[in-house]
Amino acid sequence: MPVTDTLYLLHARADGVTTLTLNRPESRNALSLGMLQALNRALADIAADAATRVVVIAGAGPAFCAGHDLKEMRSTDFACTYSEQLFDECTKAMLGIVHLPKPVIAQVHGIATAAGCQLVASCDLAIAADSARFATPGVNIGLFCSTPMVALSRNVGRKAAMQMLLTGDLIDARTALNFGLISEIVPEASLSTHTAALASRIATKSAATLAIGKDAFYRQAELSLSDAYTYASATMVRNLATLDAQEGINAFLQKRLPKWPSE
Repeated sequence: MPVTDTLYLLHARADGVTTLTLNRPESRNALSLGMLQALNRALADIAADAATRVVVIAGAGPAFCAGHDLKEMRSTDFACTYSEQLFDECTKAMLGIVHLPKPVIAQVHGIATAAGCQLVASCDLAIAADSARFATPGVNIGLFCSTPMVALSRNVGRKAAMQMLLTGDLIDARTALNFGLISEIVPEASLSTHTAALASRIATKSAATLAIGKDAFYRQAELSLSDAYTYASATMVRNLATLDAQEGINAFLQKRLPKWPSE
């Protein structure tokens, strides 16, 4: 990774799990232009890194991510060229997470607001501390959370999404779980160990199969029911023909652990 990225992201890898920690604790890990560019570089590197099987995104300091950096936005006098670049980089990051051929888990503590909430919604899984809170509060400052809305509305029901977007109110972890924004709640003291254990468990699966499955999940979700079944059936046929699937089935029938041929 470029040396300057450590100003924005901390990188750690163990047992196939790479943890990217947003590293601007003094600003509640606000997604500045530099932070987004660093995140995009990291995602591009991880996509090509066979040693990374699962990604965890966490935040340093008291919060996961407070959204875009409003001070940086104001310092540019809201110049269109800066704004266009900022939201282009943000879109690239969110799509990069979805398109990454490896599962991505958000490890959420403190607050995840605006683009920080968008980041949570863009990850494949989200484990939250019981004290975590979430919001899309742009409406409160005259800047509707239009880009966070894209990821939010694809994770929670329309009424719940509109409630968050129109009120800007903070919701607690239990409400976020009920809405479908996060996948689990754990005590704050065990957040990192629980997330690490989940990531390690997923990392034991076939990387090739995880890549096929993640891609198929997001593709079928955009199709009609009939087209989704057609696509998913073709995906199953393709998956079944892989050596990993054949080894996995044989291992199951022989009551042993699989040894993935693709690795």
